Amino acid sequence: MTMIRLVFKELVGMFVDDGSLALLALILVALIAAAVKFLGLPPLAGGWLLLAGCLAILLQSTRRAASGSNKR
Repeated sequence: MTMIRLVFKELVGMFVDDGSLALLALILVALIAAAVKFLGLPPLAGGWLLLAGCLAILLQSTRRAASGSNKR
């Protein structure tokens, strides 16, 4: 049972290294999809917002990781 748990943990770790990065990306995608579907936001505008949001999330995550590595 421990081996299965270890394998599962490694598989999840391959796809989700930074939990907050993954969570924020999922929230962003859900919000943009809801805005396009229910609020009538044009899909092209949604795409641009998605791109800008993903870049902002990535920048924030990179800054947090860089500041954390300097403390060691």
